[in-house]
Amino acid sequence: MSGLDILIVEDDPAQREMLRDFLIVAGHRVAEAGKGKEAVRLLGSGFFDLMLLDFKMPGMNGIEVLQEAKRLNPEIDAVMMTAYGTIEMAVEAMKAGAMDYITKPIDLDQLCILIDRAVQRRTLVRENEILRQELKAKGGTSEAIHYKSRKMAELVNLAGRIAPSQATVLIEGETGTGKELFARLIHQLSPRAERPLIAVNCAAIPETLLESALFGHEKGAFTGAAQRRIGRFEQADGGTLFLDEIGELGFPVQVKLLRFLQEREFQRVGGERTIKADVRIISATHQDLQARIKEGSFREDLLYRINVVTLKIPPLRDRREDIPVLVDHFIKYFSRENRRKIEGVSREARDQLIKYDYPGNVRELENIIERAIVISRSHILSVQDLPFRAVSCGETDQIEAVTRSGSLQQTVETFERQLLQDALQKAEFNQTRAAKSLGLSERMLRYKLKKLGLK
Repeated sequence: MSGLDILIVEDDPAQREMLRDFLIVAGHRVAEAGKGKEAVRLLGSGFFDLMLLDFKMPGMNGIEVLQEAKRLNPEIDAVMMTAYGTIEMAVEAMKAGAMDYITKPIDLDQLCILIDRAVQRRTLVRENEILRQELKAKGGTSEAIHYKSRKMAELVNLAGRIAPSQATVLIEGETGTGKELFARLIHQLSPRAERPLIAVNCAAIPETLLESALFGHEKGAFTGAAQRRIGRFEQADGGTLFLDEIGELGFPVQVKLLRFLQEREFQRVGGERTIKADVRIISATHQDLQARIKEGSFREDLLYRINVVTLKIPPLRDRREDIPVLVDHFIKYFSRENRRKIEGVSREARDQLIKYDYPGNVRELENIIERAIVISRSHILSVQDLPFRAVSCGETDQIEAVTRSGSLQQTVETFERQLLQDALQKAEFNQTRAAKSLGLSERMLRYKLKKLGLK
């Protein structure tokens, strides 16, 4: 990528001149402002990738300039410069949207590192914009994955880079993080986009029927097989097969899948004819497959075949900057779906939404916003419309006390047992509804109930 367009905002002429000369030699295009108001004028009349901004200036201070800069160009990066390198200043600058801060006298090596970070982020933003345009050209939706965090931007970028290949992909992440959305993104950006994407939840199909569902069966192959039926592999020929919760596959199906990945052929259940299919495999799991291998329930050679490339989607609690973006998206979507005129969310409710840990991840946030829109009496969602409170300090102490009183496993099982009991009671002991509210398959719910000794 070529040099950046950089605006230096510094009231000290000598400091400003030193930075200007250094940046020009480094290949960047530079503009200067000695006051905050002058900087705002330049920001309004031109585009800048990065702003080096003095914290303490007469008139408009650095924070005020940064806030105005973000209003004019939300994508601009900013590095705050200060002789007062306090934690309080750093926190204030980050809240206002600064990428980082640097103390005076300026360490030019450190400044180069920060500029390199801005270059990398700018490259990422531009590549992702190209991906969005490609999606639109192919008839896909560029709005399927909503994010602001760098973690998600890097994952979307990686998905775009691997999409044109034939490589198998393993998507790891907790339940509700959006693994299927990434599978669809990869498919839509691939040469297979015109062919079908067939999704199979391996945990939702009984093990006795899963082999037939995937590979098809011949007439009379088993009791009830009254006619030949093609499986998902044949349905996905020329396209992509997404195997969600692949860790739930039993050994017989694992062996058959491994053979397909090696030979690109299979046989229907009860059949002798070898069938070839051109199918790309994308898998997903919330489990630790290495642990499954150690306990002897998953084949190591199959893992090597399905994870040529691995995408690890972080839980929502580890990318909280994405929460406001997702909240705004879900408010627009569910307001339209439910014919409500919801204009936004109160500051207190937004704070609660950002602080909450979301064990069910994005799927849980989606459910929370839909519920709030349905029950709200106002055009602004409030704390009263939310089904939770963010954990207070006192409650955190209680959790720590419970943790100290037993092992990690005992503590987790205690909370898990309570969550399952609450979900079942709310669903009036309907397992289908309870599983859906927890973001689990019915099979996984039954497994957990049995494991925890619940009836």
